[in-house]
This record gives sequence, C-alpha cells and structure tokens, in this order.
Amino acid sequence: MTTDLRRITTPLTDDVTGSLTAGEKVLLSGFIHTARDAAHKRFIETLDAGGDLPFDIRGQIIYYCGPAPAPPGKVIGSCGPTTSSRMDVYAPRLIAMGLRGMIGKGKRSEGVKGALREFRAVYFGATGGAGALLARAVVAADVIAYEDLGPEAVVRLEVRDMPLFVINDVHGNDLYLEGIERYRK
Repeated sequence: MTTDLRRITTPLTDDVTGSLTAGEKVLLSGFIHTARDAAHKRFIETLDAGGDLPFDIRGQIIYYCGPAPAPPGKVIGSCGPTTSSRMDVYAPRLIAMGLRGMIGKGKRSEGVKGALREFRAVYFGATGGAGALLARAVVAADVIAYEDLGPEAVVRLEVRDMPLFVINDVHGNDLYLEGIERYRK
C-alpha cells in the first residue's frame, strides 16, 4: 500500500485506472454522476427497452450517493456514500459499457470485482458518515435525470479534490482483504 496522495481527473482512461493500486489515496476532480438503487434499476430498464442512458457512461464515475438538498448559500447538502453492494446486480453491465469507476462504501461482489479486472475499472471508497465534509469537494451540482426520484435522481457533480481510497483495482487487489491479512500478521 502506498502512502502518497495522487490527483486524478475525470473522465478516467485505461492508463489511469491501470496505474491505480488498492490502498492508494486519491484526490478526484472533474465530473461524476450520483446514482443509487432506483436510478440503477431505471438504467437497466432503459437499456433492456433499447434506450440510451441519460449520460455517456464511457470513462465516467458513478457515486453511490443521494445528496441532501442544498442549504442556503451552498451548492449541495450532505453527500455521503451509500452501501455499494446494493448496486452489484447492475454494476457489471455498466462496467462492460465503459463505466470506469464507482464510489461508495463497503465490499463488492466477486462478479463486480471480475468486471473491474476484465474492463479495467476501479472501485473507490469514500468515508461513510462524512457526507458534510465530502460535500465541500462539490463545486457544482445539476439534476440531469429522473427528477421524480427526489434524492435518488441522477445528479451531475463537479468535484475538486474529493478525498477517496482505491478499494478494488484492475489487478484484482482488494484493500479490505489486504487489510485483514496485514492485521493477522
């Protein structure tokens, strides 16, 4: 595990995803999209019906988050990560379509980890319970799809220096499993 802090920007390329290592600390800048369970279900229903996703997914990052409404004078309210495993049923298909990163909390299924390796994508962890602090990295927020879902609508966020950890990389490394092994030693 490296202790250096690395700055990356979206959209993600194979060169960037291939160079990231589980355990690495990153500061992410650029545009990302929020989507939780209900939005993911609609993504798949739309694709199954022959439609297009509400944004070009290639090279993009989806943040598993339902942002709180913006308080007066703020861009966004608290925007902490939600449990990623709830999106595991949908993620491999989106990764195969070009999704290159996801941000959330918690472990991923073997199916998702296999798709990460096969299609050169990464899973980032954001600190749960720190939604107000993570919101400080958001410089712009616009609902772009599924407004009827309220906080589960798809929101395009512009972020600057969002602090994250690489949890699963393209090489099959898993920070959660590595952490357990290091502790056992």
